[in-house]
This record gives sequence, C-alpha cells and structure tokens, in this order.
Amino acid sequence: MVIFVTVLIVSNIASSAKIIDWGTSIFGLPLAFDAGTLLFPISYIFGDVLTEVYGFRRSRRVIWVGFAALAFTALILGLVRLMPGESAWQSYAGQSAYDAILGGISSGGIVIASLAAYLVGEFSNSVILAKLKVFTAGRFLWVRTIGSTLVGEALDTLIFVTIASALSVFPWQIWTTLVVSNYIFKVGIEALMTPGTYWVVNRLKRVENEDYFDKDTRFRFFPGSR
Repeated sequence: MVIFVTVLIVSNIASSAKIIDWGTSIFGLPLAFDAGTLLFPISYIFGDVLTEVYGFRRSRRVIWVGFAALAFTALILGLVRLMPGESAWQSYAGQSAYDAILGGISSGGIVIASLAAYLVGEFSNSVILAKLKVFTAGRFLWVRTIGSTLVGEALDTLIFVTIASALSVFPWQIWTTLVVSNYIFKVGIEALMTPGTYWVVNRLKRVENEDYFDKDTRFRFFPGSR
C-alpha cells in the first residue's frame, strides 16, 4: 500500500512537471508523453498482484487509500500556492514558475483527471482480472494481467488525457500524441514486467498462504459493500 500510494503521488507530480519527447515517432506521430507515464504503469502491476492474491475487495481498499492520499497532496500544494512567496524566491523562481509546474496539481486539474481515469481504469482492470481468474481456474496469469491491462489502461489513458486537456493542463494539439504514446508505453511496461509479476504473485501466495478467487464477489466501487 505504501509503495502504491508513493507511485500514485509521484507520477501525478511528474505528469504536471514535464512532457518528454525522445524524438521518435510512429507513422509520423511523435511519441511524446507526460513524465508520470514512466512510473504510473507500476500502479497497475500492484493492482494485478493485489487482486490476484488477495481478491477484489482488498484491492479496492488500497485504491481508495491512494485516492485519499492524492487528494491530500493536492490540498497541501493548493495551500502552498495561495501563500505569499519570499522575495528572494520570487527573484529566482516566482509564482509563475510554481503555477506552471505544480499548478495542474494544486489547482486540481491533474488530480481530477487522475482520479476519474483511475476510478474507471483500475476498477476495470481489477474486475476483469478477478473474473478471468475464476474463468481460467487460476491458470494463465499472463493472459489475465495483460488482458486486463489492455482494457484498463485504454480507459485510463483516454479519460486522463481528455480531462487534463479540457482543464488546460495539456494543450489539445498533443492530445493524440499523448494518448497513443502513453498507451503503448503503459501496456509495454506491463508486458515486460510479467516475469517479475509472476515471481511476486507466487511468492506472496506461498508466504501469505492466500490465493483468493472472487467467485461470489459483488463488484462494487465503495468499501464496506460486499
């Protein structure tokens, strides 16, 4: 849970801070992406591990804790934004620099986009993985992790980039570039990390003596509902 929350907060700050462009393209489309994409896919890997080992309800609890931590981060950065800046800081950095880099989080743009996207994307990922686990009788973990990620990351990326662009965090001119690049990168990371996911899942199942199947689970968004 600690690592999950850290990944969620750091990736959102990085998304607001910089757009990365490695100078490559596919069919003339530049593969530029927000910097948070370097780290954010790890949260989906954690979601896969949590759902696979402990089941949907425990994974849901961790997701909501991450949401609360991200909202708290936005609140603190928003308060800092409103406070007066010291004169020396104003000369070498200034309020405009703060607004340009952290304004997406402190004003809520990145947070709103992230929470909406993650709510749909991560829960879709967890539900699909849990249902596939029952359907496959616990076999073919790679099919479950990659298959659920293909759907979850597609929804997450579309919603995140669209809302962030609508709230002026990203310019609309690079909407297509961000959607395509982010999706390719996120799914690629999930596929490359599959051997590591196997190792973590198998070790946790042995150590925790836990391998939950969501056979009778009612897939609800909110904690406390079964």
